[in-house]
Amino acid sequence: MSSSSKQKEIQQQFQEQMDEKELLNCMRCGFCLPSCPTYIDSGQQETHSPRGRIALMKAVRDGVIEPDEDVEHSLNLCLGCRACEPVCPSGVKYGQLLEDARDIIQQHKKQSFPVKLMRRVVFKGLFPSQSRMRQAAGLLRFYQTSGLQTAARKTRILKVLPSHLQLMEQALPKVPPQKKKRLNEYKAIGQAKKRVAFFTGCLMDTVFSSTNEATIHLLQLAGCDVIVPPIQTCCGALHGHSGEKDQAKQLAKRNIEAFEETDADAIVMNAGGCGAFLSDYSHLLQDDPDFQKRSKAFSQKITDISSILVELEFHRRVPLALPAQVITYQDSCHLRNGMNVQQAPRVLMKAIQGVTFKEMKDAGRCCGSAGIYNILQPDMSMQILDHKMTEASNTAAAAIVTSNPGCQLQMAAGVKKAGHMHSMRAIHLADFLLEAVQYGKKASSS
Repeated sequence: MSSSSKQKEIQQQFQEQMDEKELLNCMRCGFCLPSCPTYIDSGQQETHSPRGRIALMKAVRDGVIEPDEDVEHSLNLCLGCRACEPVCPSGVKYGQLLEDARDIIQQHKKQSFPVKLMRRVVFKGLFPSQSRMRQAAGLLRFYQTSGLQTAARKTRILKVLPSHLQLMEQALPKVPPQKKKRLNEYKAIGQAKKRVAFFTGCLMDTVFSSTNEATIHLLQLAGCDVIVPPIQTCCGALHGHSGEKDQAKQLAKRNIEAFEETDADAIVMNAGGCGAFLSDYSHLLQDDPDFQKRSKAFSQKITDISSILVELEFHRRVPLALPAQVITYQDSCHLRNGMNVQQAPRVLMKAIQGVTFKEMKDAGRCCGSAGIYNILQPDMSMQILDHKMTEASNTAAAAIVTSNPGCQLQMAAGVKKAGHMHSMRAIHLADFLLEAVQYGKKASSS
């Protein structure tokens, strides 16, 4: 296909698939500009702002400009953090527009064989298969525990990697041993108040499996019977954000079918990125007559672990305490902007005796992780992370608490990069709360 033919086809796809009303909803008022990290850190370039990108999408749709590399670069440089959405007076659904535009461009992009192979392995071979994810996590654990990691660092062989990947390797958490089999149901500790289903996720259930175990225990303590559907799969967020929308739809259908059988009051998750995408299944499958109503019912049940713990007054019923320390919180962009969950994590942290919660400046600003953004756009990601670590360091916190695995990895890398390894750590909210439960139990019994 010639270049001109491909561009015409992309334009046609924009006309057929992009929501014109949503594009026209943007009034170009500029309220989004102060909230956009890439606009700020690019020196306030208009094409790297939400309204600028919407203007580019509309111009491609209208045939005013060609969908060239500059357009693709602008869209790819976007974090997809959706910080522009809460401040938009018109309520533009920017995240949905971005996903649709990226999907169209990706389907028409000519890629080299290595790139095609890598995308196929990652998006079709690895993430949709929990068994392969466990195998990959097992290999990572072997690397960490067998002496290979120590040898690789001593011999400085890792210097062949780009600097940002070296930093990520140093920030990787210790992968816990994989349990052979998890129960499908966990009974509430004490009186049962709710029946919930737990979305385990793919990365959360392998590299961060101990956080999932902590989450289940917290739910039990809060009075929840917890169902864990064994046939659930990856949420599809990475696929949806990376132009693999068809694959994301297939994963969404599998998850809906898996959770429909639980008849749960709520579907609880502990990863902000997953939660926002799960709650958008109704949009993802809006054109599928078999799943329109089912996806809406599914999305309405999605609940973050912090929200349900506060709803059930977990922080009032369970003694929470830790040694005296200052902590701060890094919002998950998708949890805050996509699901509007801001206060619940803070309510829980502030309820811990011995802990002083100090809000960092711009806590809701993206840390630069954004799925695999820190791998694909390392320069901008590290620039954003440096700003974030400056604000985190100013709180003098001993712990940066997060609600998303990508945020936790990114903040751990930031701690390493800033040289704070001995005075600061990054930790998931569920793990931090479990520490508070265990310490509080000892304190109350002594």
